[in-house]
Amino acid sequence: MPDFLTPLEAPALRGMGIPVPWAYGIMDRVRFYELDALNHVNNTAYLRWFETLRIPYLRDYGLSTYCEDDPQLVLMSNTARYLAPMFLGEDYVVTGRTAAFRKSAFRMEYAVWRDGALTCSGDAVIVSLAPGGSAKQPLPADVTERFIARDGAVREA
Repeated sequence: MPDFLTPLEAPALRGMGIPVPWAYGIMDRVRFYELDALNHVNNTAYLRWFETLRIPYLRDYGLSTYCEDDPQLVLMSNTARYLAPMFLGEDYVVTGRTAAFRKSAFRMEYAVWRDGALTCSGDAVIVSLAPGGSAKQPLPADVTERFIARDGAVREA
């Protein structure tokens, strides 16, 4: 079994029953503080899980090391669609991929899996700004090439 919060690549995900096109994920376990009054995972926990995945994803794909001179990556929108409840102590995998990108923005898709079954999906639009936030900054070509090669992302006009 993989370590919690360690990035997982496509072969490990396939072994857990997670289908193509998902090629990047992180495994974790539901904690008590993530529950709501009905004893299932609170809706805000899923958005936190997406962010927990997004930070190493962006590092591993070479877009940011989160240093002062890196582009500012601004979350423009974030959504989640809840498909099945999750409960305390359940192991899950959150996956993420870039589905599409433009000159200075990209759209990520997310999915949460429990025992190979989809429990939540979501997406986010992220904009790249120059350090200091003064203007939009184009995505580097090597990063968009990784988006295409690893995730099957498409370039939008």
